[in-house]
Amino acid sequence: MLTPPSEETRKERVVILGSGWAGYAFARTLDPAKFERVVVSPRSHFVFTPLLAGTAVGTIEFRAVLEPVRRLGAVTFHQGWADDVDFARKVVRVEPVVNPDAAELASHGLPPPPASTAPAAGPAAATADSTPPALLDVPYDKLVVAVGAYSQTFGIPGVRAHAHFLRDVPDARRIRLRVLSLFEASASPARTDAERRRLLHFAVVGGGPTGIEFAAELHDLVHDDLARVYPALAPLARITVYDIAPAVLPMFDRQLAAYATELFRRQGIDVRTRHHLEALRPDPASPAAGLLLRFQEHGPDEVPAGMVVWSTGLMQNPLVERLADREFRMPEAGGGADRGAGRKTRLAKDERTGGLVTDAHLRALVAGAPSLGPAPGAAVPGAVLPDVFVIGDCSVVEGNGALPKTAQVASQQAAYLAKALNKGKLDRAPFRFRDWGTMAYLGGWRAIHQSRADEIKGRAAWVLWRTAYLTYSMSLRNKFMVPVYWLTSWLFGRDISRF
Repeated sequence: MLTPPSEETRKERVVILGSGWAGYAFARTLDPAKFERVVVSPRSHFVFTPLLAGTAVGTIEFRAVLEPVRRLGAVTFHQGWADDVDFARKVVRVEPVVNPDAAELASHGLPPPPASTAPAAGPAAATADSTPPALLDVPYDKLVVAVGAYSQTFGIPGVRAHAHFLRDVPDARRIRLRVLSLFEASASPARTDAERRRLLHFAVVGGGPTGIEFAAELHDLVHDDLARVYPALAPLARITVYDIAPAVLPMFDRQLAAYATELFRRQGIDVRTRHHLEALRPDPASPAAGLLLRFQEHGPDEVPAGMVVWSTGLMQNPLVERLADREFRMPEAGGGADRGAGRKTRLAKDERTGGLVTDAHLRALVAGAPSLGPAPGAAVPGAVLPDVFVIGDCSVVEGNGALPKTAQVASQQAAYLAKALNKGKLDRAPFRFRDWGTMAYLGGWRAIHQSRADEIKGRAAWVLWRTAYLTYSMSLRNKFMVPVYWLTSWLFGRDISRF
């Protein structure tokens, strides 16, 4: 009979909610010799998102940007949804994934594949025709909330049902298939040139780095590869970037943003700023393939497109909203952490973003409940929820201002917290974000890079862009595979197979 480990030998169990930049990087850095690592996520892998646009057009293959969670070794993985947390008992309630394919979509707030128009409000949508699985109780000694954020559609009709998002590998696969299918459909002799122009208009909504990089990668695919096999169709293809702001790439210096806009103009990519999308619907003239976009600036006139890629705005994960909006009892911890143990409180929430507020050491803060004061949601000074940490897009660090919701911030928070736990020094120097710069690919082997030290554009920035992303790839396997695919695409062209 196995003897249970004694209190002296038992490792502390750290439960990590999420397998994105924050959750995966934290689990990877946390010392397995000191802690039992448990990862809970509906997605069984980590995605290197900066290279996701390249996978959507075949520049590199999907597996080169994936890192399976189980490959970390000495980690317990539960593929499921964190449905709730009982902070008093230190237990996470998990709903296991029954349909992994649907879960991959719903995990970032997306609907099922286009064959179905039913919205996915959560995990239940993936198993609407079956009995929901029994919830699993996962106890923890320490909890790290790193569930990330969903795509924000601002309630615009038709976006969630008809637009393509670009936040995970299933998104990139659908985009790749859609682009190739539109070209194949347009090659039919039954199509008129007017119909082809409608189908081969690719609209990108969002002028941030993701939208700009996808437009650039798509331009490269069309003019470097598809033009060879569809020579009559390539001149009819158009790419338009729409943004509500006065200019695209607002995080860059004006000169770099202007350089990007001018380069796009020379490449034939149209950039439309100050455009407010009001609705998106199927095109009655081409219900099987086309879409119509209605903009406030165009009045009743609608813009036809074959595909719309949505890349603007984030909203909080429903779990974050659920945890922030309800009261709970403080856990009864040992030592000095149990001040107020048993009293009712709630997590502190940032009113602007809806994220959970932490102190400078990334520990979750509790807020004033109605019984404690007139400002529910506002953090109580110095009141920390014991053994609970929040990192990544769902966190707001008190006193750090509005940090960008980027992989760079999430990975730095993950490394800071993991190293603090490894050393047993949670009260060491507070977290400080170090901005290593921002970059964006613009197509044609050109990019822009901006940091405190310098500003670079053109091919030198493109070399830095590729070097940086290759360096930050998580595994040695992918550090090897990514340049292999880059070289293969350069020598033989991108794969244009539809699968």
